[in-house]
Amino acid sequence: MERVAVIILNWNGEKLLREFLPSVVKNTNKELGKVYVVDNHSTDQSREVMENEFPTVAWISFDENYGFAGGYNRAIEQIDSEYVVLLNSDVEVAEKWLEPLIEMLDGSAEIAAVQPKIKAYRDKSKFEYAGACGGYIDKYGFPFCRGRILDITEEDTGQYDNVTDIAWCSGAALFIRRDIYRKAGGLDERFFAHMEEIDLCWRVRNMGYRLVVNPESVVYHLGGGSLPMNHPKKLYLNYRNNLLMLYKNLTRKKCRRILLIRKFFDFAALLLFILKGEPANVKALFAAYRDYHKMMQFYQPGTNDGDRTGMYVGSIIWDYYLRGKKKFSELNLK
Repeated sequence: MERVAVIILNWNGEKLLREFLPSVVKNTNKELGKVYVVDNHSTDQSREVMENEFPTVAWISFDENYGFAGGYNRAIEQIDSEYVVLLNSDVEVAEKWLEPLIEMLDGSAEIAAVQPKIKAYRDKSKFEYAGACGGYIDKYGFPFCRGRILDITEEDTGQYDNVTDIAWCSGAALFIRRDIYRKAGGLDERFFAHMEEIDLCWRVRNMGYRLVVNPESVVYHLGGGSLPMNHPKKLYLNYRNNLLMLYKNLTRKKCRRILLIRKFFDFAALLLFILKGEPANVKALFAAYRDYHKMMQFYQPGTNDGDRTGMYVGSIIWDYYLRGKKKFSELNLK
């Protein structure tokens, strides 16, 4: 059995493979980890790029696009390792990035998953949107990070360099015990993409395990490698999956209370899309609620509200827009 499988999911990403895979191959200690590229039925020259330029990297190919969740679930079933890393195809890794993460999981059986510090690839002085220095979630289901509140990312001055427990680890670079990943049911394939790692992490915490960020390990994420930040499809998936995540992981009574307020925030977003003349985003939000109600039939409400680590008791939307809190350090949260 391998110690660590570093799994990169690819879909029509030949350019990203050429740009980012060299750092992963170079900086992944072969005695500790093996790199896999898992292809979600690409139609570009990804296979040729791998065969000609990265012949030592393991290649797994699927006959259809299973999405982020389905692709990783199927790959992890095929790969026998103690730990797995879900690594986005647009991530550059720093030297010795694996060692601190392995050491942390080796040191405590209570820790199920850990993420590195994630900085911006285009501006390495700043945190990156998708994960920054550890994920949190507010009372109404809106995620944020140490180093990123909504669309504001902070400059990294070492202010969050302490190891700490968090609510979720970013799917851009998620280091997790393979057996716990499988016991938790893996990523929810009905989500297809977006929010699935937060949902998985919530389930893992409800099993009694800890999630941790270790800033000693550093990676650099480009972001928007699959869909641009404001793409209507991304907005649709984020809203739909976030609502499903709340329904799955909260008790029915608590979910009802939360959704009463949540609908107010989402209605405000709808009005903003209308005022900005963004009809595609208006349609995406309506579709997200429509499909959320359709998909509820596939799930049972949560039986308890679980571990509250990294769960903010307030509203990050309220704090950001009405109280002017733009930095994680300004929140009443350690």
